[in-house]
This record gives sequence, C-alpha cells and structure tokens, in this order.
Amino acid sequence: MQSTSMTRRTRKAYLIEMPQDQLEALAFAAKALSHPARIAIVRLLLSRTTCVGGDIVEEIGLAQSTTSEHLRILKAAGIIVGDPARPRVSYSLAPAALVPLAGFLKQMAKAAGAPAGAMTVRQAGARQSATTKRLTA
Repeated sequence: MQSTSMTRRTRKAYLIEMPQDQLEALAFAAKALSHPARIAIVRLLLSRTTCVGGDIVEEIGLAQSTTSEHLRILKAAGIIVGDPARPRVSYSLAPAALVPLAGFLKQMAKAAGAPAGAMTVRQAGARQSATTKRLTA
C-alpha cells in the first residue's frame, strides 16, 4: 500500500499533466504577468473598457518607454489587444487569454488542498509589502 504523501504526489502530477504546447502557453502568460507594473496595467484595464496608452503611462507612473515595453509583453502574450487609431493606441483586455491560466491555478490550489480560509491575493500582497519594507529598512 502506498503512503498518503506518495498518493498525493501522484495525484498532483496527474492534475497538471498537459500537452507541451499548453504548458508553454501557460508559462508565457504567467511570465507576462510576472511584473508588478504589468499587473497594475491589467488591473487598470479591468476597471475600464479601453484605455489610451498615454493614460496608462500617467496612471502607472513609469516612463513612457518602460510602459510601452510592458504593454508590448502583455500584447505578445495575448492578454491585451491594441487598437491603433493614429496617433494613439487604445488598449483593452483579452480575458479569454487568461482562462487556461486561471484553470491551471484552480487545479493547483485544489491539488494543494487549499483550505476555505486560504490567504487572499490582497492579504498575500500586504504580507509581501511588509516583508519588502523590512528587508529594505
């Protein structure tokens, strides 16, 4: 008879098994979201139907060139779309691109046995901010 931990590991491996192209797409989307500025851009676009690039620069508070690079990365991952209406580009979310990533994260949480009162993203962010402040102080 297998131990409980071995059964749990086998079950977890089974839950995340998928074709290589899907793994690469998930990794690409996750990498595109791996920077706080890109998360801020996505959150901004969640609150609006569309947003002009210049307004995103103002809201995010980074240099125009830096913001453009973050927008390029999100666009390459299919997370946002840009509608070039010269001389401006209007950006909006393409939420369908994140459905596979959301499903994968749900599978991970389920496989990990996340309790009903698990830490929310907001709580985790507050904890990380406090840790960062302690480390830089």
